[in-house]
Amino acid sequence: MGNLAELLTADAVRLGRAAGDRAAAIDQVGAVLVEIGAVDPDYVAAMHEREASVSTFIGEGVAIPHGTNASRAHVRRTALTVVQFPDGVDWGGHDVRLCVGIAARDTEQVGVLSALARVLMVPEQAAELREAPDADTVLRILRTVEIDEEMAQ
Repeated sequence: MGNLAELLTADAVRLGRAAGDRAAAIDQVGAVLVEIGAVDPDYVAAMHEREASVSTFIGEGVAIPHGTNASRAHVRRTALTVVQFPDGVDWGGHDVRLCVGIAARDTEQVGVLSALARVLMVPEQAAELREAPDADTVLRILRTVEIDEEMAQ
């Protein structure tokens, strides 16, 4: 698979967005995945279903909304989207400023989640992503993170 930036195109990076609540933020993230052709529209409902069962907040002002295992049938290709919310979104009592939406086929999700965790749990890198002024900054940071091929099997 390579690095995280290979799963993200500049048109899937949305900066300076606003959302009234967690559901609206997930709708925005899901809409980008649909728009770029990574998922069928039914995947967005599965993202809400996942969130209802377990929060996708991972700390450092970041959430990683993604679908359920069953929703992988609605994934056309593995892809990421990054949506930045500078004013924050209440995520079950946590302040989220950055959402990284994940659409992954088969077992690729494990490798993608692992790679994202490696970059997003480093406070300095998470801060740089939360405050990124442009898509190039986001892509540059994610380009440094390799996806563990064994975990993606």
